[in-house]
Amino acid sequence: MSLSNQVKKRRTFAIISHPDAGKTTLTEKLLLYGGAVQLAGSVTARKNQRASTSDWMELERKRGISVSSTVLQFEYEGFSINLLDTPGHKDFSEDTYRVLTAVDAVVMVVDAGKGIESQTKKLFEVCRQRGIPIFTFINKCDRPARDPLSLLDELEKVLGIQSYPVNWPIGTGVDFKGVYDRLSSSVNLFERTAGGVYRAPVSIGSFSDPFVKERLDEALYDSVSEELEMLELAGAEFSEESVLAGETTPVFFGSAMNNFGVKLLLDGFLKFSPPPQPRQSEGDLILPDDENFTAFIFKIQANMDPRHRDRIAFIRICSGKFERDMNIIHPHTGKKVRLSSSPVSYTHLTLPTSDLV
Repeated sequence: MSLSNQVKKRRTFAIISHPDAGKTTLTEKLLLYGGAVQLAGSVTARKNQRASTSDWMELERKRGISVSSTVLQFEYEGFSINLLDTPGHKDFSEDTYRVLTAVDAVVMVVDAGKGIESQTKKLFEVCRQRGIPIFTFINKCDRPARDPLSLLDELEKVLGIQSYPVNWPIGTGVDFKGVYDRLSSSVNLFERTAGGVYRAPVSIGSFSDPFVKERLDEALYDSVSEELEMLELAGAEFSEESVLAGETTPVFFGSAMNNFGVKLLLDGFLKFSPPPQPRQSEGDLILPDDENFTAFIFKIQANMDPRHRDRIAFIRICSGKFERDMNIIHPHTGKKVRLSSSPVSYTHLTLPTSDLV
């Protein structure tokens, strides 16, 4: 495969949110649907229970939050995906700001019961200043939630970005049954799995199919019908150009904990998100399919393992191709540096392959 074709199959993105909106849980479920893990864990502070794959530090496990940035990679539907799980807590926001320099898009997680929160707003502004395309996942729809229309209205009024609901929730709270995909005009009805550790079984059909009417009570069916008609009358059309320009955010509804809507989010993101973009360097535009190897360090992490005097530099490759043990030149010092290889791990912050090292 040519370098140009390899670039087109790359996706590098981060997940941002306010603490406890479900960011790390969504990360875990994206790995589940991407085939990187077979059994999803959950973020918990209880002893003798699984900790999230991406939360590996002792502090993270105890507090149930992401403190450091974790680089995760998996293959899905022919795409090579680099996912950066970033801290949501404001005490570690500087780490997130650095990571956002290395991504081509972000997924913003919003709690369906709380709406836009302070840290979400702050991180959104950083993305807007950098012109990063933003995809929105409204999470926890299976819990008491606000009206979907009011959540969309808040996105536009508080964040000042247009929203386009790619899918629409069918019920909320305990009555949350699934979503209606507006682009394919199909209903996706989900079944709960024990603890959300496996992919949720899903039944797909049109809104008028008999099995849909059987699964929904009459009041819910009529309510969703009215809401979908209202969305169509609004006349807003989906524009990929507007999404890539950061002017419109595609909105997906679901529940990361119960795997509702996660696959639809992943599929939609890969369809509409951008591949690696050109980068500016001292006035020069570096194209991602340029054969010359170029990269920049966006983070240095040190002393994370008490057994070693460790230091890992994370770099974002801007052009060319990474090869293990390759020699590169540091432009400011003129010195040669060998990019040593180390094993890929989902529990430690090492990823020596592809776009992120």
